[in-house]
Amino acid sequence: MSAAKNVKPTVSRIDPTDWYVGMKNTCLQLMVYGQGVRRVNNVTTDYPGVTIDSLVRLDSPNYLLVYLNLRDARPGTMTLNFNTGKKMQKVNYVLKQRQMKGDEHVGFDISDVLYLLMPDRFASGRQDNDQIAGLRTYVNDRSKPSLRHGGDMEGIRQHLDYFTDLGVTALWFTPVLENNSPDSENGFSTYHGYATTDYYRVDPRFGTNEEYCQLIREAHSRGLKVVMDMIFNHCGFEHPWVSDMPSKDWFNTPEWLSEKNSGRDHMTGFTANADGSEPAKSAYLQTSYKLTPVVDPYASEVDLRETVEGWFVPSMPDLNQRNPHLMRYLIQNSIWWIETAAIDGIRMDTYPYAFREPMAQWMKELDQEYPNFNTVGETWVTEPAYTAAWQKDSHVAVGSPNSYLKTVMDFSFFDKLNQAKGEETDGWWKGLNRLYNSFVYDYLYPNPSSVLAFIENHDTDRFLGNGRDTLILKQALALLLTVNRIPQLYYGTEVLMNGTKEVTDGNVRKDFPGGFPGDSHNCFTHEGRSKAENSMFNWLSRLLHWRQGNETIIRGYQTQFIPYNGIYVITRRWHRNTVMTILNGTNRPATMQVRRYAEVIGKTGRVQDIPTGRYYDLSNDLTLKPRQSLVLEFIMEE
Repeated sequence: MSAAKNVKPTVSRIDPTDWYVGMKNTCLQLMVYGQGVRRVNNVTTDYPGVTIDSLVRLDSPNYLLVYLNLRDARPGTMTLNFNTGKKMQKVNYVLKQRQMKGDEHVGFDISDVLYLLMPDRFASGRQDNDQIAGLRTYVNDRSKPSLRHGGDMEGIRQHLDYFTDLGVTALWFTPVLENNSPDSENGFSTYHGYATTDYYRVDPRFGTNEEYCQLIREAHSRGLKVVMDMIFNHCGFEHPWVSDMPSKDWFNTPEWLSEKNSGRDHMTGFTANADGSEPAKSAYLQTSYKLTPVVDPYASEVDLRETVEGWFVPSMPDLNQRNPHLMRYLIQNSIWWIETAAIDGIRMDTYPYAFREPMAQWMKELDQEYPNFNTVGETWVTEPAYTAAWQKDSHVAVGSPNSYLKTVMDFSFFDKLNQAKGEETDGWWKGLNRLYNSFVYDYLYPNPSSVLAFIENHDTDRFLGNGRDTLILKQALALLLTVNRIPQLYYGTEVLMNGTKEVTDGNVRKDFPGGFPGDSHNCFTHEGRSKAENSMFNWLSRLLHWRQGNETIIRGYQTQFIPYNGIYVITRRWHRNTVMTILNGTNRPATMQVRRYAEVIGKTGRVQDIPTGRYYDLSNDLTLKPRQSLVLEFIMEE
């Protein structure tokens, strides 16, 4: 008899850690982990309303999947009996009462403005969680842009009033779950959170699960929603699944992970050969980063495989969503966080890199359980037709299953806007004409008002680059906050934070000034900000507060005019109310000929610019300063 068979099967962990009764889908998968647990003969329970449908024994001896049916179950503590033939291990498992019905979970939408921040770089409220025993990490050194800086949940909680003062309505944190991998100053690091090693645990350097839930409760009390960043495409190399794969098809191209003859390089994820040499390249498949094969009707098998089965980076093993047990685990995890933390939305990372059919099943299940919830998927291609093909009920994704993904990210808007900022609007395809030509294709979207637009994020250069051109920035923000889109801001834009990715991503993910002990510059307060920072903050804050609950922006019909004399005009109208955004896309004064816009101006005369409070007369032609932007609000006269 082998040594393994002499080991007494022991349950050491169950995922999910607890569950909820009263769900539309009454099936519950329990992933039971423990030494030799696959050899458990059977699992029983006498808890009322619960039946055990099946046991699934995976390739690893240390996993057992228990599928339960909770159709008639009520809240309480259920005892599960794991029978090994000679002995019985009893494990208590808690079934909870849901705090609200599924349709009461209301997600973000066009009425919101999302504020994206990185918890490690925003603010530190505690220092006793910077180093946690048992977690692999370097000592925090804020001078190193690729290492952890010590921001946490408490730091965010202490500054919730800052968000309400600014006027945003929803917070999107980059991933908060445990990333238990070592950080390297010049190599792989996980301060960003995209290498999950425990799907049910907030990274202790950010705080506890309860602190995360408390933060969300306090955000809700201030009228702020919270969006959770999730990753189904890959996990971290230090996830227990990597060293002890549940099944041979748990990961895509897992062959080299099975090698047991040498140690792993934690910096890269590669396994060296016995002689210390690098593994053969054929043992590892890198993604091509080309997302077009996923929707290309003529795509070759090799191109499609490289996209969806290739690993994003060597230190993030690529999960195989076609494994139904893995996908059930991931689906349940998202539901668990909705129920446990009352999050108001999900942002799904690297959406097209995962298999489309299982992801559609996930979205369909969430839509059935939470019809008013919302998820946005990262779909990084700059062509509107590509993005539209991923939105729920798309009519252009011929031959593909309905994605059920309500919100997609408008990389076309981002791309065209960032090209336009360095150009004069003096050619059909130049400057702000690029934005006009991008919006032309909104007919491709089933729901343009459920498309998320942005001018920058944590994966791009800051919109300001290494400069501080506030005129260009105001044009971008004026457009972002008034068009038919869900707008997303990136932390620090309101106080002119800048930087580029030329050397390292860390340079576009700098610490928010004033968020850390010892900071001499504090942008959280009026007194701590410079004159230029206050000017930008106040301009944006006025626009954001005006936007809240504004029916013209939320529901209004959009009309755009081809840029004329370098001036781009786009309007929103709801009943008799009109908002007119006017941008001078040139570096010289320009005259707006009012009669050209008579269909939306009518006989209107005196109007107000929202961000500045200044009044203008639309009964005469309007002279704009170089790169000037206006957001005019008025009631259209008959």
